[in-house]
Amino acid sequence: MSKGIKYTDFNLPKQTDRYVGKVRDVYSFGDKLLMVATDRISAFDVVLPEPIPFKGQVLNQIAAIMLEKTKDIVPNWVISVPDPNVTLGKKCEPFPVEMVIRGYLTGHAWREYRDGKRTLCGVALPDGLKEHDKLPNPIITPTTKAHEGHDEDISREEIIKQGLVTEEDYSKLEEYTFKLFERGTKLAAEQGLILVDTKYEFGKYNGVINLIDEVHTPDSSRYFYAEGYEKRQASGEQQKQLSKEFVRQWLIANGFQGKDGQQIPEMTEEFVDSVSERYIELFEQITGMMFIKDSADNILERIKKNVEKTIDKI
Repeated sequence: MSKGIKYTDFNLPKQTDRYVGKVRDVYSFGDKLLMVATDRISAFDVVLPEPIPFKGQVLNQIAAIMLEKTKDIVPNWVISVPDPNVTLGKKCEPFPVEMVIRGYLTGHAWREYRDGKRTLCGVALPDGLKEHDKLPNPIITPTTKAHEGHDEDISREEIIKQGLVTEEDYSKLEEYTFKLFERGTKLAAEQGLILVDTKYEFGKYNGVINLIDEVHTPDSSRYFYAEGYEKRQASGEQQKQLSKEFVRQWLIANGFQGKDGQQIPEMTEEFVDSVSERYIELFEQITGMMFIKDSADNILERIKKNVEKTIDKI
């Protein structure tokens, strides 16, 4: 298996700033951003010690395809994709909330529901639901965007009350979120998948709301296989899913949930390879295209070369 990209540290022409996120390295060029999708992986808001080969390429390429397929709904930040791991785009002023939308009772929402909560981010949920049940209607459960530590659930009312987003802008964010989820659901269904839940991030560029970051990727979304969903649900079996949830479940099973004092379990080569294969599987499932592993001997050199060509045109 190829080695993954753990970090980049380019010093590029015209570069004005560099920011290292959980899984992306972001380079600024005035009002433009260059986002490098590394192979770092995070769970429970913690970056895990081993990179996952091809994960960055998978995420960057799925995001590029999905942003192209949704640009009729809302403008997005992308200008070009100069490398399999890189996107160049507009530097938007991000809203300080993430728009999480759920069509099924899974993951964090299920854990809250299982523990007795019947209201999530101000949205009431009916009694009698089981894990992975389809919700009567998709619900938006926003979170705050934490620079460090955990994102926190927040309601529409609190977002507006705290002045995080104006009521007018928030209404637009809700409208875009429902429309994007509807489109994502349709695209997933065409490939035999169910889009279970996902998150969207938005920002403003010259006063216009834009969709930013990645869209409908395994890091921002959860998918079930549609075939056999009803049967598995009826028999109480776990759903077959394509998402990062299996990494979270592996961590939980090995005693780690990102809490103080907990030790990240050893990520063996076998485990890392299995995660890489799952990411590639999702790419092929959600896009219907074959994933082509980039064969460059030196991935960082390839990225730098492709990026410098693009920067010359800025």
